[in-house]
Amino acid sequence: MFTFSNMDNNLRSRNWFGKTGKDGFIYRAWMKNQGIPSYEFDGRPVIGICNTWSELTPCNAHFRELAESVKRGIYEAGGFPVEFPVMSLGETLIKPTAMLYRNLVSMDVEESIRANPMDGVVLLCGCDKTTPALVMGACSVNIPAIVVSGGPMLTGKYRGKDIGTSDIWRFSEAVRAGKMTNEELVVTEACMARSRGHCAVMGTASTMACMVESLGLSLPENAAIPAADSRRKVLAQMSGLRIVEMVRENLRPSDILTRKAFENAIKVNAAIGGSTNFVLHLLAIAGRIGVELSITDFDKYSQDIPLIANLQPSGLYFMEDLYYAGGLPAVMKEIETLLHTDCITVSGKSVSENIAGAECFNREVIATAAEPFNTISGIVVLKGNVCEEGAVLKPSAASKHLLKHTGRAIVFEDIEDYKKRIDDPNLDVDENSVMVLKNVGPKGYPGMPEVGNMGLPKKLLEKGVSDMVRISDGRMSGTGFGTVVLHVSPEAAAGGTLSVIEDGDLITLDVAKRLLHVDVSAEVLEKRKQQKALTQNVFTRGYVSLYTGHVQQAHLGADFDFLKGASGSEVTRDSH
Repeated sequence: MFTFSNMDNNLRSRNWFGKTGKDGFIYRAWMKNQGIPSYEFDGRPVIGICNTWSELTPCNAHFRELAESVKRGIYEAGGFPVEFPVMSLGETLIKPTAMLYRNLVSMDVEESIRANPMDGVVLLCGCDKTTPALVMGACSVNIPAIVVSGGPMLTGKYRGKDIGTSDIWRFSEAVRAGKMTNEELVVTEACMARSRGHCAVMGTASTMACMVESLGLSLPENAAIPAADSRRKVLAQMSGLRIVEMVRENLRPSDILTRKAFENAIKVNAAIGGSTNFVLHLLAIAGRIGVELSITDFDKYSQDIPLIANLQPSGLYFMEDLYYAGGLPAVMKEIETLLHTDCITVSGKSVSENIAGAECFNREVIATAAEPFNTISGIVVLKGNVCEEGAVLKPSAASKHLLKHTGRAIVFEDIEDYKKRIDDPNLDVDENSVMVLKNVGPKGYPGMPEVGNMGLPKKLLEKGVSDMVRISDGRMSGTGFGTVVLHVSPEAAAGGTLSVIEDGDLITLDVAKRLLHVDVSAEVLEKRKQQKALTQNVFTRGYVSLYTGHVQQAHLGADFDFLKGASGSEVTRDSH
């Protein structure tokens, strides 16, 4: 039988299972009704497995099986695994938007960890918001934690071509333009989603998996192993083993998530062409762990980082291809000289040690830093009178001819207004227009939905127009593309300039100058603001009321104002 040293008496879980008398009796007896023998409570580390499994979260529907692999590793290392559920967010099904509930899940995770006898925790996450929500919650408690992602789907196959989630937008526009039938669209559904796992492209889910690996919160190779590949289970088992060691070492998120780690993540995100949603989530995580990070850092640390991962939507290939080509360690190896390689990671090793043996096996998928796939990368942060606190744009997914553009505004007051008028043949719009969508920000929707990459007017699609400048205070799916300005802050519902832009106003986008400007004087804008009644969502009960009352603006990560900073793992009251 595995034996433990005296140091294990200092485990957090001993405040439950190590007690004598009535208290200890209650804590142990009710656990034993699950058939757990007495020796499991002898002082071994108790490891929580935070599981976002749900059949309503298709990307995470295989997590019960993955959790069993984690448990094997925990048992192997002499730990005691306890699996627990938290609210799960499936981006594909939840209405009005999964982002509305990210902060709620983070609270669920934080309180579940703090309130229960855990010495360490394994975070099982995959679909977009599950990863940042679990990391945010774990950071707030700050006990040893490791992330195991669910992995991407296998690449879709349709009529001899590889397809993925980014093709949904292409297929949708093709149907609207009359170039594809609805019957053909239905056939592609099964062709694309043909295995377990999250989106197969460098969408937000894949970006989040890369984020945690580049931050040092997961074992190397976590990001890209396909969900259907048996090596995903091996990584899960090794993560279970490693978390027990981390408990003994007292290696916590605060030890790993240093300012340097966040800079590394921003640089890696630029190299892979990651989602713009990365900005919101990394800012929120930084706020929880107490690292100063601003929206301008994303522009600063993205500069001079080449785009070397040739992945959709910015490129051609898929996450499955990235794994076979060497995975994220091979990408990081290519930009090693630009990274802080001395950062410690959950492996117990530095970044330098983790990527020392990394190799690239396919230069079509992972280019070199000297000869990158694209010299344009990263996330651009725009400023100007449209977005005093900032807005973001992903230049690698944009059209080069639109990166410097002036056009007259075509304004939609909200998403319903957009849906009502976008295909109206009398809509006064041409390919040079700038589409503006208001009231889809954190407060305005509420929840900041992924509607920023608005579909183009049908009459322009029929002319062959494939991109236009689009501006909103909402988000865009990481699988989306186009010359799309997002996260305008302050949002329209908070009284930002976006709220008073009118049809016909001339808007200038100049990516090189990091400028987003409407050609209206400050005096006129102020007068419009004084005359305009803001769109107000009035919720008087429940979580949505809490959300609209406390959510911060996008440039602060859209976290709740009362959740910034960690609150620790101590339980201040004992009920027994």
